[in-house]
Amino acid sequence: MELKRLASLVKKGDRVALARGITLAENDPKAGSALLGYLGPPGKAFVLGITGPPGTGKSSLVDKLIESYRSKGLRVGVIAVDPTSPITGGALLGDRIRMTSHAEDREVFIRSMASRGWSGGLSRATTQVIRLMEAAGYDLVLVETVGIGQSDIEVVGVAHAVLVVLMPGLGDDIQVSKAGLMEVGDVYAVNKSDLEGADSMVVNLLSVFRGSPRSPPVLKVSALSGDGIGALTAAVETIRSRFNQGDRALRLKSIRGMVVETARGAALQRFAEVSGVSAERLAGEVMAGRITVEAAAAKLSR
Repeated sequence: MELKRLASLVKKGDRVALARGITLAENDPKAGSALLGYLGPPGKAFVLGITGPPGTGKSSLVDKLIESYRSKGLRVGVIAVDPTSPITGGALLGDRIRMTSHAEDREVFIRSMASRGWSGGLSRATTQVIRLMEAAGYDLVLVETVGIGQSDIEVVGVAHAVLVVLMPGLGDDIQVSKAGLMEVGDVYAVNKSDLEGADSMVVNLLSVFRGSPRSPPVLKVSALSGDGIGALTAAVETIRSRFNQGDRALRLKSIRGMVVETARGAALQRFAEVSGVSAERLAGEVMAGRITVEAAAAKLSR
């Protein structure tokens, strides 16, 4: 389909066109960039990043957030970034399985994407997909990251706000005070609040921020029972209201992150295109013992 027509259909909210546009962005970054050129400037949708260690119930919590925002009449897009299958290169877990209650809702669009080796818990195409969803008229885009632990923080760049999901029993209490996740959250949710240790984890988190310039909300929630979801939504709404009122710093933060992520993707794509043949030749030289791996890498990066 011709890109200009595809873009026109996306802007009309055509779900099939949106799905095609996302597939194009994932498989052909250059074509995806060309498609975005027909969509207008970014910044129409509020982007909430959801991150945290694996097993904390991020997907179940996203499901509850979808339900909460749909009750407000908002159209919701979800990008669930999964680990990559080493066999097919596709999304390994398929978080949509945990969001099946919204499968028939035409005002919710959920897409699982493979990280494909992209660092920081995102996918290379995440920025493009956010822009496609907002062009299609979604009011809120939820970006759930892979969940790789302390380094899973790239989402802070492209999101207007970041929800960090934790749970009791993750290990040493000292991990709560580590850098990384503790530095990027705008809201912290201690999920599975029925488990032993939930209260002490909240106390530990609050102690981390005591005396700090930032004092993000720390809330106990249960995606299973729905406890605390109202308070969690209210905390996110406090930030989204700033976005809706045109907070320039908040809007620029996301766009700046999108620019950086897009530039990083383009640079890596160019490197891959240029270095592919050279890497094969240099690998042969390494195998023959003529040069070292380090020398080959130095030549490749020139």
